[in-house]
Amino acid sequence: MSVSSPERRPDVREPLCPARIVLEHVTSRWGVLILIALLERSYRFSELRREVDGVSEKMLTQTLRTLERDGIVHRDAKPVIPPRVDYALTPLGREAAEQVSALALWSERSLGAVGAARAAYDGRTD
Repeated sequence: MSVSSPERRPDVREPLCPARIVLEHVTSRWGVLILIALLERSYRFSELRREVDGVSEKMLTQTLRTLERDGIVHRDAKPVIPPRVDYALTPLGREAAEQVSALALWSERSLGAVGAARAAYDGRTD
């Protein structure tokens, strides 16, 4: 699906659907964890980096910029010394964060069943 085809609804199953890119942004490894963290409250960059354990400064910056460009994260730079920048979810971002948070909770709840399925599969393929 191309962007210039207004008569059709976006369908992420189609290879050229622009919604695929948005889906990639919110479901990326760091995107999910950042969105879940920002559901709690706004964070300063350094706080968010500590909260999303394992993310590099470069990846955090890149992911935040991408999410900001998509209208999912709001960057609030305060003109003070030292500089202070806070990140928070937009209403669109809150909606996305609630969706990925539900998926994350499902994965936590389902870990036992997934482990059992893996063991059964491995038992059949060995």
